[in-house]
Formats: sequence, structure tokens, C-alpha cells
Amino acid sequence: MHFTRPKPFLFDPSESLTMSTTTVSTATATRAEHSPLAWTPQPTGFIHDVLTVAIRELRPLIREPFTLVFGMMQPLFFLGLFGPLLVRTSGLGEAATLQWFVPGIIVMSVLFGTSTTGANLLQDITTGAHERMLVTPLSRSSLVVGRALKEIVPVIGQAVIIVAVSTPFGFEPHAASLLGIVLLAVFGVGLGALSYALAMVAGDNPYVFWMVQQSVLFPLLLLSGMLLPLDDAPGWMTVLADLNPLTYLVDAERALFAGNAGADALYGAIASAVMAGIGLGVAVKGINKEAR
Repeated sequence: MHFTRPKPFLFDPSESLTMSTTTVSTATATRAEHSPLAWTPQPTGFIHDVLTVAIRELRPLIREPFTLVFGMMQPLFFLGLFGPLLVRTSGLGEAATLQWFVPGIIVMSVLFGTSTTGANLLQDITTGAHERMLVTPLSRSSLVVGRALKEIVPVIGQAVIIVAVSTPFGFEPHAASLLGIVLLAVFGVGLGALSYALAMVAGDNPYVFWMVQQSVLFPLLLLSGMLLPLDDAPGWMTVLADLNPLTYLVDAERALFAGNAGADALYGAIASAVMAGIGLGVAVKGINKEAR
């Protein structure tokens, strides 16, 4: 009988390395496909990056549109509970009072909604998602510009809801109201960007964010003539109201929703553009400084 001697098993390190590399590469690619950051593209331009970030930020809103209504609960309460009191004290009648009051409530929804958006960035900072975003191929400035531009959608949505709720009670929007919504969107972008900048400064300390946000929000609200006219206000309050950019936006919205595109609309457009420029400038400078 003849036995064939088996060939000895030879370990080739190069084959093992090749197999390991292939396995690791396959596993990495599989994980990348399911990674939360898998949507991140290779950098192809600032506008593309901004749109990518904006779409990413809009996905939670699309999945849970109820948050759009929840964010405007306070303006709706003011409309339903404060509005009837104003009708009785104004002596103008319900329709005329609503024509004056509803634009202010729409601005209030923008104020409440966009000034709190930095809380979303606070959550990303706490979970480490913001730090991971900083190392993606996206440009640093697009991370805040895209987030800020996302605010256009909820601003328009809230304005449409408030108009729809108020119309059956005598409120009458005009064609110029569309320009008013554009001004709201521009102002909301700037205020939202400032909110993100505040969140970056607050970092891991959310109490700082909420303390500053609340301390700024209510003086802006009360000094804008949003709830009550400031015609008979003390002199010092009138001076502060003139320095408040929200005052010009409220006046512009009342004029445009009444169909008057005059000087008030022009001043409101200037105030909105200045707010957008300052907000985006501060936010971009903050994130560029943070990324160094």
C-alpha cells in the first residue's frame, strides 16, 4: 500500500492580511451605509452643502409635523384668549381688531419658534453629533446657514395656520400678505442663526442658553407693539421701541396684510435684511472659530 503524504499547511501572512483588509473594508462600507451621517456627500459647493444640511434638518419636521403646531401653542393662546379682550377694549369691532392683532400674532409665532431652535443644536452638542458634523466634508459655514434656512418652512407653515384659523372670524388677508410672509422668513433666518450662535456659546450648559433667550425674547415682544399699541407709551419706552427691529417688522406685517405696501413695508424689509445679515454673520463666525 502506498500512502500519499499530505502537504503541510503553510501560513501566508500576506493572504491573511489581504483577507482581513477585505473583511474590514466590507464591514466599514456596510456600517457607513447605515450610519446617521451616510447622507453626507463629498463637497461639491457651498450651495449644495447648505441644501444638504437644510434637508437633513427638515426630516424630523416632516416625520413629526405636529411639532409645527406645538411650537405655536403660545401664539394661539394669545389669539384665542387675549384677542377677545382686545376687541372689547379697542372699540373697533372684531374684524378691524383682528386685522390689527393677527399680524402681530404671526410675528410672535416667528419670534417664539426661531429663537428656540438653538435647543436642537444644544442636543447635538450634548450627544456628540455636532462634533461629528464638524469633521464631515461639508463646509463649516454651511452647517449653520443650512440650519437657519430650514426655519423658512416652519415660519411659512405657522403663518398659514394662523391666517386659516383667523379668517372665519373676520380677518381678511390681501395679496400683499405674500410679501409679508417673505419678510417673516428672512427675519426668521436671522433670528434662528442667532439662536444657533447662542447655543454654540452655551455649549454643555443649557441654562445659559435659556436664561439669555428668555431675557431677550420678552422685552423684544413687549416693546414691539405686538400686543398693544405704543401710541400712548412713555417717552423712554418709545425710544426703546424705535431701537427694536421687531417693531418695524410688526408694522410692516400689519401694513402688508392690510394690502398697503408703503413706507412701513420698506422699513420692515430693511429690518429683516439687517437681522438676517447680522444673524448669519455671527453664526458663521462662531462655527468657524469653533472648528479651529
